[in-house]
Amino acid sequence: MIELHYWPTPNGWKITIMLEECGLPYVVKPVDIGRGEQFQPDFLKIAPNNRMPAIVDPAPTGGGAPIAVFESGAILQYLGRKTGKFYPAAERARAEVEQWLFWQMGGLGPMAGQAHHFRQYAPEQVPYAVERYTKEVNRLYGVMDRRLADRAFLAGDYSIADMASWPWVVPWQNQGQVLSDFPNLERWFKAMEARPAVQKGFAVGRDLRKPMDDEAKKILFGQTARR
Repeated sequence: MIELHYWPTPNGWKITIMLEECGLPYVVKPVDIGRGEQFQPDFLKIAPNNRMPAIVDPAPTGGGAPIAVFESGAILQYLGRKTGKFYPAAERARAEVEQWLFWQMGGLGPMAGQAHHFRQYAPEQVPYAVERYTKEVNRLYGVMDRRLADRAFLAGDYSIADMASWPWVVPWQNQGQVLSDFPNLERWFKAMEARPAVQKGFAVGRDLRKPMDDEAKKILFGQTARR
């Protein structure tokens, strides 16, 4: 059974959705990022970047010692290879998926995260930052909308690229966006939302979520190399 070190955030939801889609048994090991549990030595052994999610697979393909994987995109690829699902083996199809997976990892996630931060959590309003990141998320939504104009999913068939991107569109209102401005993206979003495995994955750990207090903000937003 796969160990999932997890907290209910967009990056965490990617992995619970994939596990549910694949029907893989897993056990959740909560990592309360607002209380600094991501700095515990045992967690750092498997996730040296002190970020969740991370997994430990005690029964990797081909046998041998357990495999630990951190970084949500790498975990999706690993699970796709392990199961043969949602991550095609054919080179052209795989390249399509990987382009959109890395687009999410390098663009949509970081930019949406910054928009969310400066709009919701910054201790003082920084108008330039709010405008900069809100506009960039708008641009990225436009990229997705154009991509989805003639296809149901980002890489053609449903894939880990969709699972990676959907959680970052969930908080569209907090990112200052209007989903109906992007009809193709909205159609895709609703189709994803209707999938039973997406619903199950999105619900994992819902009871763990809590309002972010000042101590949690200090831990999450004030980290340096020394913590």
